[in-house]
Amino acid sequence: MCKGENNEKKVTCGIFIYEQVAELDFVGPMEVFTASHIISPESCSVVTIGKTTDPITGSGGLKVTPQYSFESAPDLDVLVLPGTGNVYEYAIKDSNTVEWVREQYDKVEYMTSVCTGALILQKAGLLKGRKATTHWMLADFLKNDPDITELLDMRYVRDGKIVTSAGVSAGIDMTLWLIGQIHTPDHSRQIQKILQYNPAPPYTSEV
Repeated sequence: MCKGENNEKKVTCGIFIYEQVAELDFVGPMEVFTASHIISPESCSVVTIGKTTDPITGSGGLKVTPQYSFESAPDLDVLVLPGTGNVYEYAIKDSNTVEWVREQYDKVEYMTSVCTGALILQKAGLLKGRKATTHWMLADFLKNDPDITELLDMRYVRDGKIVTSAGVSAGIDMTLWLIGQIHTPDHSRQIQKILQYNPAPPYTSEV
């Protein structure tokens, strides 16, 4: 993996999107990659990939057209697999999707997931013998798998070239860490500042 302010090659980050995908699961990481590109155009590029290039509708109603299909997608250095509420219905039960993900594993530098996207990795057999996390509401899918060590309290977990993150907004944390690995920690901190990503949950104190 090329690293530093003068990367030898531009890193291509692909985000898989599909019908009923959770919007923030993929838009959050996409914003991080996009900000990285704005700061340093040679740092990375980000593309969206669908099974086809037909428009999809996210779980909140956002309509998006993937830039590439499985067949036309460029070579990737990073793949992000976002989740959704019924990830089995919209992603896992499709054997072509699972096989494509499995094939990408040998090609990418990092294979990542957000939320229930981890269950796509599980179905592809890529979490065997690994530590991982996912959204707490579907945690039992990993917890009950004897081949996986679930770390539910972690925002994101790296095990080898696989990085899984917990639900929804945790994908931003993961991607900020990831871009720091691809580039530098200072570069990642600059993105965090630009995005004003400094979570301050409401109702934690009287106002």
